[in-house]
Amino acid sequence: MMDSGFPLVGSRPAAAGSPPAIPLSATQEEPLAEPLDSAKPIGTAPPAIVTDATAMEPGVVEPGRALALADFAPPALGAGDRLVRFAYSLGLPASAIHPFRKRARTRLTATVLPPLAGDAAAGKALRAGHFLVYGFKSAIADTAFSGPRLPPPFERMVHGFRWLRDLECGGTRAQCAQVAERILATWLTANPKPDPTPAWDVGNVGHRLLNWMVHAPLLLSGQDRTFRNRILHTIEDTARWLDRRVTKADDRLGEVAGWCGLVATGLIMAEGKARRLYAEARLVRALGELISDDGGVLSRSPVCQIETIELLIALRACYEAVREEPLPQIQTMLALLVPPLLALLHGDGALGNWQGAGAVSADQIAMLVKASGVRTRPLRDARQWGYQRATAGKSVLQFDAGPPPVARHARDGCASTLAFEFSHGMDRLIVNCGGAAFAGGMIPLRLEQGLRATAAHSTLTIDDFNSTAVLINGRIGSGVSEVEVDRRTLSADASGPTGAGGGATRIEASHNGYVSRYGLVHRRILILRDDGTELRGEDLLVPSGRKGKRGTIGVALRFHLGPHIELAASTDGKGITLALPDGSLWQFRSGRDPISVEESLWADGQGRPVGTRQLVVTAKVPRSGESFSWLLKKMR
Repeated sequence: MMDSGFPLVGSRPAAAGSPPAIPLSATQEEPLAEPLDSAKPIGTAPPAIVTDATAMEPGVVEPGRALALADFAPPALGAGDRLVRFAYSLGLPASAIHPFRKRARTRLTATVLPPLAGDAAAGKALRAGHFLVYGFKSAIADTAFSGPRLPPPFERMVHGFRWLRDLECGGTRAQCAQVAERILATWLTANPKPDPTPAWDVGNVGHRLLNWMVHAPLLLSGQDRTFRNRILHTIEDTARWLDRRVTKADDRLGEVAGWCGLVATGLIMAEGKARRLYAEARLVRALGELISDDGGVLSRSPVCQIETIELLIALRACYEAVREEPLPQIQTMLALLVPPLLALLHGDGALGNWQGAGAVSADQIAMLVKASGVRTRPLRDARQWGYQRATAGKSVLQFDAGPPPVARHARDGCASTLAFEFSHGMDRLIVNCGGAAFAGGMIPLRLEQGLRATAAHSTLTIDDFNSTAVLINGRIGSGVSEVEVDRRTLSADASGPTGAGGGATRIEASHNGYVSRYGLVHRRILILRDDGTELRGEDLLVPSGRKGKRGTIGVALRFHLGPHIELAASTDGKGITLALPDGSLWQFRSGRDPISVEESLWADGQGRPVGTRQLVVTAKVPRSGESFSWLLKKMR
């Protein structure tokens, strides 16, 4: 494997291995970027999402620009503002910076126009007295607003006040303001001062401040001046608390949320300039520590990618409200964050199930991308983020070709290395279970760890062990530390391994997650024909040393199927016909072992568990290594 010249993702030397299983002598390496058709505008406005087959136009961002040091430089300031920022960093209050200026009363200086629409159904549920989180209803009256007793999705929704965005869409301002004030009053009574509970998690506090700024009219529309003053002083007290604690966040995304909340408060609250100047500089630094070179967040989670984009969009709206020029780094980061997210979209426009995410809907993704103001196309080769994307005809292939996130960045971390998803048109054929980030809603919390396991993904497992240890609270342990990746375009050669004269995209990757226990490297080769009608795969277990170990091991190749697919088995037991909802027929063939069908689960975009099935190829093989070939081909 080392002789093949693959780029390495990881810090340790690669294990020695055998040559690639599919010969490459008959192939030629070609540029990945191919001539693209012209973009097709929708109506009078250009599309926010530019597909793989869309030409780059003026104003369309080319994905994959590497980050430069200038992207993370603090904003340039004059001497006076630099002094103000430095004084605030020392903890000096505004009165010390301007001792002869009369202190302004605590108030908001602008009204923010919410940039992102919420869930109207969740908003109506709030008016009816319920929180609706990932399809699960919980009565507001029965909600524990203090203490560590809420499932994680409810904690983030309740304590981060993310429900305000949904409530904004649930009725008229007068109807919704009453509900918002009631919930806020209950929350303030339950959380009168900071304590070590989820309500005062730095990430939740950052979201809370930002949402209070963006949706302030819902909270401050009442006639009770005493309550309004209480809210305003609570905002100021919360911001002062966060000033001192923001760097103690659990992870970088929580810290970014904290800095966004502080910048927003500095923009909207009176006499907030010093706070804003200081928080802006620290926000830029935190973003540099959150986002990889190709624009993917270091947790590798699409859910976290979406959250980061939402934070920056909401913060930009705060700048617009006070007619200040937004930090240039905000739009730079949005331009970097959107292409990797688009790489994980299927033909239906919805998200793939990766690192705990479910199939977030096409409408939600399209709204997010439109609000970002970024016009771009998907990033096909995101080496740093760890995902590979290939498109052919109506088919989309997504491949996890990166190590799991390191422990300090992991959120709902999954042992999914070398798993893949495959779709054709609007239908998903091969998927991962997903949904760990939604556990606690309609997906029971007890399933969370299982949904993060290797067996919950379409890849190979040995003796049902995870390729990377899955720990509690979304964390992961030891396992995969190194992944080798090689991607190339195969020319249209009838003698080549595609076997039909058409060109193809070939992606080969390997990981060392089973080396310490079994001394074996898992290598997977995927070849997608250019017309999208055939996906060939080969999984190899290669000894990491010169001599393989003795004995046998149990191997299982799992291919989780998308919803609403009908199955029919072949007479030899090595083939399964898949009837898709669009009427097309596909056949899955195993090269050496019979296929069994088992129950599975798939998480949709609303966090609902959908019952599906999985194809499983099992075998007992020697510990000296083995190979498994398989084929997925469209028949009609």
